[in-house]
Amino acid sequence: MTDTDNDRIRVVVVDDHAVMRAGVVALLTGEPTIEIVGEASDGREGVDLVRRLAPDVALLDLRMPVLDGVAATTEIVALPVPTRVLILTTYDTDVEIERAVEAGAVGYLLKDTTREQLADAIRSAARGETVLAPKVAERLVARMRRPEPVALTARERDVLLAVADGLSNAEIGRRLVIGEATVKTHLLRVFAKLDVSDRTRAVVVALERGLLARS
Repeated sequence: MTDTDNDRIRVVVVDDHAVMRAGVVALLTGEPTIEIVGEASDGREGVDLVRRLAPDVALLDLRMPVLDGVAATTEIVALPVPTRVLILTTYDTDVEIERAVEAGAVGYLLKDTTREQLADAIRSAARGETVLAPKVAERLVARMRRPEPVALTARERDVLLAVADGLSNAEIGRRLVIGEATVKTHLLRVFAKLDVSDRTRAVVVALERGLLARS
């Protein structure tokens, strides 16, 4: 594996669009630290090429015939000789990004990347560093900050609706025909799910998240 930018980084380019593949190769041909050692037109061909040539970096499109970029990434990172996978695609949806990263790609770039950005990304990928296009990084950060979806059971929802109606635990127990201790247990579970510490806040948060719409 290449360790420094002074070494020639051996790269294979895998893209089913011949014009796009040729464009990427042309962009990188003048880079003194990068050597294109092979090209492939689908994921299966790309995996076979990586297995045979053991390049430092595999530059993969995401949506390809025979074997897509995610499946190809999974196979490449499982090979005995390490090759870093860098995704270069036009797709930037949350699902596409997550699938690629989970498969083992060290980077995710969009095809509006400049020559300088692409070359820098390849050098970083060869060192094992994570490389993300700014738009992709923004989407991942936004997703991480998004609260995890919360699901209340039918009984937890019934208990919280009763709290919203102003009932005490004893009154909730009578309404739902359950013991007061059971009411408390359901409330504690609701508090944990909503990350709150009191009944009023539980109702407020549940309403904000649309968990208490009455049927």
